Amino acid sequence: MRRLDTDGKRGLADRIAGQRLIERGANELVDQGSKSPLRILAEQFTSLMVLLLIAAAAVSGLLLREWEDALVILVIVILNALLGFWQEFRAEKALAALKSLAAPRIRVLRDARVLEIPARELVPGDILLVEAGNLVPADCRIIEAANLKVQEAALTGEAEAVDKDSAVLGEEDLALGDRRNMLYMGTVVTYGRGKAVVTATGMASELGKIATLIQETVPEKTVLQKKLAALSIVLVFCALGLIALVAVEGWLLQGQSLKELFITAVSMAVAAIPEGLPAVVTIALALGAQRMLRRRALIRKLPAVETLGSVTVICSDKTGTLTQNRMSVTILDLLDEQVEFSTDSRSAGAESDLNPAAKLLLTSAALCSDAVLKEYSTTFETLGDPTEGALVTAAARAGLSKPDLEGALPRIGELPFDSERKRMTTVHSLADWASAGESSAVSAEDGPRSTIPKQLVAQLLEIFSALSRAGGIDPENAAVAVLTKGAVDSLLEVCSSVWRNGIAESLTETWERRIQGANESMAARGVRVLGVAVKSADKGQTQDQWERDLVFVGMIGMLDPLRTEVKQAVETCRRAGIRPVMITGDHPLIARNIATQLGLHNTERVLTGRDLGGMERTELAEEVERTSVYARVAPEHKLKIVDAFQERGHIVAMTGDGINDAPALKSADIGVAMGITGTDVTKEAAAMVLQDDNFATIVAAVEEGRIIFDNILRFVRYILASNWAEILVMLLAPLFGLPIPLFPVQILWMNLVTDGLPALALGVEPGEKDVMGRPPREPARPILSRNTGVHILWVGLLMAALALWVGGSQYGVFASRILNTTAAAGTWRTVLFTTLVFSQLTLALAERSRRSSLLQIGLLSNRYMLIAVALTFCLQLAVIYLPVVQDFFATVPLSAIQIGVCVGLSLIVLMAVEAEKLVLRIIRKSARS
Repeated sequence: MRRLDTDGKRGLADRIAGQRLIERGANELVDQGSKSPLRILAEQFTSLMVLLLIAAAAVSGLLLREWEDALVILVIVILNALLGFWQEFRAEKALAALKSLAAPRIRVLRDARVLEIPARELVPGDILLVEAGNLVPADCRIIEAANLKVQEAALTGEAEAVDKDSAVLGEEDLALGDRRNMLYMGTVVTYGRGKAVVTATGMASELGKIATLIQETVPEKTVLQKKLAALSIVLVFCALGLIALVAVEGWLLQGQSLKELFITAVSMAVAAIPEGLPAVVTIALALGAQRMLRRRALIRKLPAVETLGSVTVICSDKTGTLTQNRMSVTILDLLDEQVEFSTDSRSAGAESDLNPAAKLLLTSAALCSDAVLKEYSTTFETLGDPTEGALVTAAARAGLSKPDLEGALPRIGELPFDSERKRMTTVHSLADWASAGESSAVSAEDGPRSTIPKQLVAQLLEIFSALSRAGGIDPENAAVAVLTKGAVDSLLEVCSSVWRNGIAESLTETWERRIQGANESMAARGVRVLGVAVKSADKGQTQDQWERDLVFVGMIGMLDPLRTEVKQAVETCRRAGIRPVMITGDHPLIARNIATQLGLHNTERVLTGRDLGGMERTELAEEVERTSVYARVAPEHKLKIVDAFQERGHIVAMTGDGINDAPALKSADIGVAMGITGTDVTKEAAAMVLQDDNFATIVAAVEEGRIIFDNILRFVRYILASNWAEILVMLLAPLFGLPIPLFPVQILWMNLVTDGLPALALGVEPGEKDVMGRPPREPARPILSRNTGVHILWVGLLMAALALWVGGSQYGVFASRILNTTAAAGTWRTVLFTTLVFSQLTLALAERSRRSSLLQIGLLSNRYMLIAVALTFCLQLAVIYLPVVQDFFATVPLSAIQIGVCVGLSLIVLMAVEAEKLVLRIIRKSARS
């Protein structure tokens, strides 16, 4: 207070608050580094492939006056740029979502007056007044608290609402979740009220630090982006080298004119660069994103589709991702027995299955709670503190509806929970209990509720009578029931008896050790434990006497339960060679318990945020290889963990739903947000959103990602082999005395039709059978392996040789009995052109599988491919026979025999690739045996 020069009773003066607003700035999150749309668009024209194509267009138009060629090249470049612009333009919205979290108007104390002001006008030193339901607008130090509880799950990852007070904390460098005397921007007050002094606003708040982390985080390029970028550089330099070689060849061997040399250079540039590759990859990713959407995974950033196929580590938040983000009762400890309490259905732990002691335990816990139960035909809903909501829901599942219980046992007094006593007590009238079994409770709004069964009434009447006798009170004079719940240690201090086998026994040291042992055992398993004690009393007892000589009934254990499908999903990920890792802001014991249930690797080793804070970067990079559970971590720790995995060469997916996950999601190779429980901040920072919050959906998305990555590799092989054939034709033709074999517009047409529809059809090829039975693709493995490179070289050489032979035969260079060597001028170029197009179509059919033959996978298993091949075949015939386009493409009509020869030669390519597959299958089979 002295440091901020403020007064807890009067607050800041308006004048001082105004000065600080000018000095410190508004209490809002500032966007520090977003790109303008113009900059995003300009960056689409900076890649080497695009620059070389632009240069080719400039040469065609300005020097050669071939405006048709220049126009076609530029259209393709512009279309690719617009696709890239649209993707990036939609990607940077996380700050807008963070800004929306600020509370619009708040109550503060200024000049000893309570004022309501806009949240953006809040300054350090302001005295803030908060109550249940308020969104905290800034970071604050609590100076007064009355039963104050705050839900911090979005910031810390802790599912349970946190008790807050004004007490000084003895330790330094505490994790955010352990700072009980602080309030943080973006969290929600769920219970009680309080007064606090504002310590940090806007970008200086913890939420502002997260916003800074998001802005400073440079998004990692995906595996495919990196590999395609590397491939582009190789192709560009190869193209430049080949252009120089062909120019020298044409000048020295054929004495070509400068114009002819330029036409050849442009043709080589167009042939060498797969200008359709970025567009085809983008469209294939978009098609994959649509398939993922049908499987409940929404892709926000297209490159994430293929990244999923290479993921080696999934760093998952616990709360709301692996668990259900709601506390549920799992254990009832009745001193001499423990009852497992199921939460799988509405009738779980039905009333008839529980003994009287368990019914007393649940009845007392439900009545000694302020949570409101809303009961529907198949579900329950609660309002209020999540822990109390779990107690009320558990009682309702056992047939003990809180509204019915309150009707029979109305509350007439209470001692609210406070952090010093660590317990809460309510007092209820017993006057109407005897007739409760005859009453009914009906809600016109929510539907009928069950009446309290007569058997339960009788059992609890007997229990309260026994409790009265234990307290030395005549049961006829017992007027009230005193019900207390709270921390076990705190309850034992005010208990003198225990409830066992229908009677109250003295609380001996033996019983106390047994209770403490059970409490510690459950806590060690990560279970939150509450004790329950009761007694009967007369109306003459004062508040000071309510919490004396209580009878300890038992303990209730609660957990934030696992999602039912998560364990199987984690197992499937492991079988696919993907390592699951849990990163949470929750307590280490709870984290270890969840990790053990999931079967994560090495769950005995749990690192906390404090451990991470003291580690050097190199030490952490080694530690992540042997640690799978991290607890009590802050947002910057999550970033460090993700970065450490990436330093070790892993492809990292990070899942989460809270604000605290957003920076790590953006830094990871792929961020995965929860669609239902996730905050807007997280969704905007993520590359993928799970619409059903189902961890198992990640497994389906990984499978789809692997299929898509395989398909991208298929048409990369296909496109490069096709382009290599075109390059060889341009390179070798002069050596055989042929003129320029292909014009730029013809090469662009080939790349448009053969690299278009057939390549897209490869993008929807069904996955191989073992797609989830193999480890992830090695991140360091190049997109073109040695075997793939050899395949591309020989297939391209075969297609070029066939095209040159048939073209050369028509031109008269090669003798041929099949073809007329005196064909009209231009026929030889059309035959060569058509043979290349048809060869690329048969190659597309052969590339559908790298292992299985076309007959094994079935011609009809990908009908889109058949449609693409047929349509492209017809388009090529149109280019040959339609007069309106013959001049543009420099083609002439071919005879039926000539078309037949083109088709026959193209089938040789199909048969050759199928023969290669057969040889490879025989080699693999021999290696296995």
